[in-house]
This record gives sequence, structure tokens and C-alpha cells, in this order.
Amino acid sequence: MEAIAVVPAGILVGLNPVATLIAALVGNTITIVLFAYFASNIRERLIRRRVKQGKSAELPKLEKALNAFDKYGVYGLAALGPILIGTQFAAAAAVTAGVKPLRASVLITASLTIWAIAIAVAMVAFDITI
Repeated sequence: MEAIAVVPAGILVGLNPVATLIAALVGNTITIVLFAYFASNIRERLIRRRVKQGKSAELPKLEKALNAFDKYGVYGLAALGPILIGTQFAAAAAVTAGVKPLRASVLITASLTIWAIAIAVAMVAFDITI
């Protein structure tokens, strides 16, 4: 689950905002790194599974991510990935497009951190809870 969804959900139900933010970022960062380093293996497994299920080999989210990479580059993909396509697919797309896994992981994690902190600060500032 994306940190930008977990953070507001946790704050809404009354969890500590800082603890929620840290836990969500750590969990999401782990998946970003895994997707970045194993992008080609993951892509092949997803394609095989889709074909086995009788679906087309196209991966809609990955195709969307690659189109975003072509249009905005690695920095745009890192900045918009968390809200448009998800961080894991952004990491996989960046690596598939030729960005080194470490660089993709760092950029996307930095962007995710900025988004999550902004959401947490806004929710606390406006006292948004259930």
C-alpha cells in the first residue's frame, strides 16, 4: 500500500502522525527498492501470469509509467509517480527505461517522502480526524 494513502488513513483513525509517517515510509521504501532492483524479473513474471490467465501481455500500469517517463523524464516520474501510477511501478519503469536501480530508488523515495510529509502536515494542521 502506498504511503500517501496509509498516512492519511492512519491519521484519520487517530494514530500518532509521526509514527504513522515513519512506518509508512519505511514500508513503502522497501517495496520501491525491491521493485527497482528486481524490475526485469518482476516484469517477466507479471507478463507470464497475465498470459497464463488468457490476458494480453501488456502491463497497463507499467506502460503508463513508461509513457510518463518518456514525457517527463526521471525527475518528473519521481515527482508524479507517487500520485499518478504508484511508487513501485514508477521504480520499475525508471529501471526498465535505463535508470540505475539505486538512483531510481533514491529519487522516488525522496519524492514519496515529500508527498507523505506534506499530506501529514496538512492533516495535522487542519485537524482532520474521525
